[in-house]
Amino acid sequence: MLKFKILLSICLLGSHVLFAQTKVSGNVFDQKTNEAIIGATIVNLKTGSGTVTDIDGSFSLEISKGDNLEVSYLGYSTLSFTYADEPSLSFGIQTSNNVLEEVIVVGYGTQKSKDLTGSITTIRSEEILKTPSSNAMQSLQGKVAGLQIVSSGQPGRGATVRVRGIGSFPNNALGNNENNTSPLYVVDGMFFDNIDFLSPSDIATMSVLKDASAAAIYGVRAANGVILIETKSGSFEQKAQISYDGYTGVQVAQNVLRMANAEQFVTFANESGSVADIQYVDNAMQRFGRSRTNFNLPDVNTNWYKEVTRPARIQNHSLNVSGGSNKSNYSLGLNYMDQNGILNMENYYQRINLRGKINFKATDWMTIGSNVVFSNATQQNPENGAWGQAYFAVPILPVYDEGTKATPINFASAQSIGYRDGQNPMPALNFSDLRDKIRQVLGNMFVQIDLMDGLEFKSAYNYAYSGTNTRQARLPYFVSTGLQRNQSNLIKRVGTGFNQIWDNTLTFNKKVNNHNFTILGGTSFRDEAFETLSLKGNDFPYQDKSTWYLENSTPVTDIKDGDVGDGGSRFYGMSYFGRLSYSFKNKYILYGTYRADGTNKYQEKFGYFPSVGLGWVVSQEGFFKNNVVDYLKLRGSWGVLGNDKVPFSDGSNTTSLVTTSINDQLVSGTVSSNTFDFLRWERVAETNLGLSAFAFDQKLSIEADYYVRKTNDAQIRITAPLTGATFRRSAGVIQNSGVELGLRWSESLNEDFRYAIGGNISTLKNKVISLSGQEYIDGGTAEFRQRSIVGQSLLAFYGWEVAGVYQNQAEIEADPIAKANKLEPGDFKYVDRNGDKVIDDLDRGIIGSFLPSFTYGGDISVGYKAFDLSVNVYGQGGNQILNRNRGQVIFTNDQNIDADLVDNRWHGEGTSDSYTSAKGRRKGWNQKMSTFFVEDGDFFRIQNVTLSYTIKKGKIFDSLPEIRINATAERPLTLFNYNGFSPEVQNGIDNSTHPIPAIYTMGLNIKF
Repeated sequence: MLKFKILLSICLLGSHVLFAQTKVSGNVFDQKTNEAIIGATIVNLKTGSGTVTDIDGSFSLEISKGDNLEVSYLGYSTLSFTYADEPSLSFGIQTSNNVLEEVIVVGYGTQKSKDLTGSITTIRSEEILKTPSSNAMQSLQGKVAGLQIVSSGQPGRGATVRVRGIGSFPNNALGNNENNTSPLYVVDGMFFDNIDFLSPSDIATMSVLKDASAAAIYGVRAANGVILIETKSGSFEQKAQISYDGYTGVQVAQNVLRMANAEQFVTFANESGSVADIQYVDNAMQRFGRSRTNFNLPDVNTNWYKEVTRPARIQNHSLNVSGGSNKSNYSLGLNYMDQNGILNMENYYQRINLRGKINFKATDWMTIGSNVVFSNATQQNPENGAWGQAYFAVPILPVYDEGTKATPINFASAQSIGYRDGQNPMPALNFSDLRDKIRQVLGNMFVQIDLMDGLEFKSAYNYAYSGTNTRQARLPYFVSTGLQRNQSNLIKRVGTGFNQIWDNTLTFNKKVNNHNFTILGGTSFRDEAFETLSLKGNDFPYQDKSTWYLENSTPVTDIKDGDVGDGGSRFYGMSYFGRLSYSFKNKYILYGTYRADGTNKYQEKFGYFPSVGLGWVVSQEGFFKNNVVDYLKLRGSWGVLGNDKVPFSDGSNTTSLVTTSINDQLVSGTVSSNTFDFLRWERVAETNLGLSAFAFDQKLSIEADYYVRKTNDAQIRITAPLTGATFRRSAGVIQNSGVELGLRWSESLNEDFRYAIGGNISTLKNKVISLSGQEYIDGGTAEFRQRSIVGQSLLAFYGWEVAGVYQNQAEIEADPIAKANKLEPGDFKYVDRNGDKVIDDLDRGIIGSFLPSFTYGGDISVGYKAFDLSVNVYGQGGNQILNRNRGQVIFTNDQNIDADLVDNRWHGEGTSDSYTSAKGRRKGWNQKMSTFFVEDGDFFRIQNVTLSYTIKKGKIFDSLPEIRINATAERPLTLFNYNGFSPEVQNGIDNSTHPIPAIYTMGLNIKF
């Protein structure tokens, strides 16, 4: 109580002396169109009080004669006015492209765009909602330079997000299941590893903090970039606004990989010379009959991709209510999302979200607020193994076979015509039920106290709960001995986690003549816990879902079983941070942050993360006289970030007794082996140089950056020279560097016609700098090797380079390599890198990287009266994809092939210099990890096309609300050369990746 009284006294001492004031009403409107401006801000500069206009452009504010008022709105010029005791006020403001006054969300606060020294890109709600998706990150694809989004076609599955490349060995390369290359998501102050639970309709802005200066305030979590998300809020002095936004549409599998049909498959089999393959074709004709159009073909021609895909429905509906009085504001939201999957089985994602945010001015010096987001989702997962089965299933096998003893459905089996496996993907689709129930709650409460003029204290408590209830039921079936499940099995898994953060900040804002500065200091306490329990049972009664419980099954009690386990983790962190933002005459800018992060995760308890940024507004200088360039700012920053999403330290010190002979005498001794992982946070040091400019009366905007981002103390595996033991050390160095450029031109030619065109491009060079004395570290598998080599890209593809195909016997006779390996025309030639006339492991080298060397995006929008048309494009280049589908031939020849292999096969001199013959495909020589299997991953895509028509409020009938009708095509066209469904592959290894569909929707937006 004493502390409260002291604080209250400070607040009272710092409060303003009140003068006689009058409550004055007024309105704000567009000077050109005379339309009311909703949400314009009116501030009394003398008292600091303010308000915003309501849906009619009206406002009321207590002011005194002689007070200075400022009227502002995004996209309009700021208007200043001195009150002279008028009974009412009316302000007409003019449009402007001046975004320099735009407020940008940064860590623990906001800044004006003109004061930024770091690299930050903000995407607003209207752009986010153009993309029909359950995950908001998908909407950023192609819109932010330096941000790579790898889509996922599975309902409810989030995209893979990379900010300026990767600086860590990803995912399981270190035995770590955590996605240690993903950015940090901060939703209204709470930390998340993904935002799959958040409805795009609830988001007001998403800000991507790309460089160290912008992100260092988040310290140990910021190494992979930070994405700040603000959910929607209401405004003070605002009448209730009700809006509905929804769409419904269909998803369609696009760029479906063309597999060999029956005729192509038989041709390839006959040319292979394989007695077994030819016999299988003959067996199919005997069992299923001969084709009426071609007597040499079976009367079966199954397109398995057609069988396992389907058009799928998608719909989304959102209802939002917001408003406020002079003391409080609120925003409430309800969202329903329903997305079916394109795999032809029961798979979908359904989510209901509730959101509520309220802020209340308890006194003139205290504001309190609360925000709650509740998400309830059900995810029926697809049996993704079916994509691979559909790729490999031969086209001479039907879906059903009346002559089989299959139960409970008469599916066909490839074993019936001689193949070793059943191949048919349909049983997996019909006898699997994989369901997740996901509950997440985000809660936030804060109190903000104005201690005195310019000094503000804020305390915020954030709480997040997540709970996942998984049920995986696989039911028995019999098709053949190689295609059966002889018993039912049931897996139940429960995972719960909570995360709480308590932040306390003190902020001081002051303007003294030409000096503007903001000082922030704060502390943050973090507590995270996660628990999981997984159990398995067999032989449960599966006919009725009401019996799908472990108590009805035979339990599996072996804890070593991968589906049975009990685990968890607990993490604590304490942080101290500060920030200084200073500008002189609005042309010299200094920005610095410092954060100290403490944790119980490693032996090194604290990490320290500084950053500094400088800005020079050249256009403010007296010598800068330019009629074209309106604004030019040069930016530079340096900082250190951390990555704590790496495994905990573990291992042991061991001592063993050894006996050896020295001078013909037996001598005993001990050998000590230290495999303990002494680990630290990975630290990223980044330098960023950039410029921001506006030209041609601010119609043209330019953002350009050059960065060098170096990860020090990267976790790598070390192999002990003598013992061969492996352990982890924080000893690697990985570097990313690149250039980012964004341009945008926007203009209104008259009252009816407006247009804008923009584009961005970013480059990326990823390089391993050091591996603690090791020349390389292997990744991937022995058959499909990836290798991280000093001076090369991280986890690059490693193998042989194909130089062509032997065309005739004369070439064979003239090449000692071909003769030594008994090669034939139609076999691959490999590059002899060391020139020793032998093809062996010494001839392997880097043959590609899964990281694109450049990405780009663009958009064009045109508006005429009530019509608006926008087109977004996206693409990438310089990356490669390992086609594991084709590469599986190394393990088995009993499979189908894609049509491209047949069309382009070598079948005589001059027919191909890139593809082997049908016979050659079966040889181990041609199955080496090579540039044949590592393909070009470049692509260009029309990302989004949206056409809309807006009926203004009262345009037709006085009571009619504002209505916007839109039609959207998402990913309608993708151009690429890769032989797969999609060139978007998470880590560059396509082992039957889930296809990414095109989406076509009709939508409706209503504002009351």
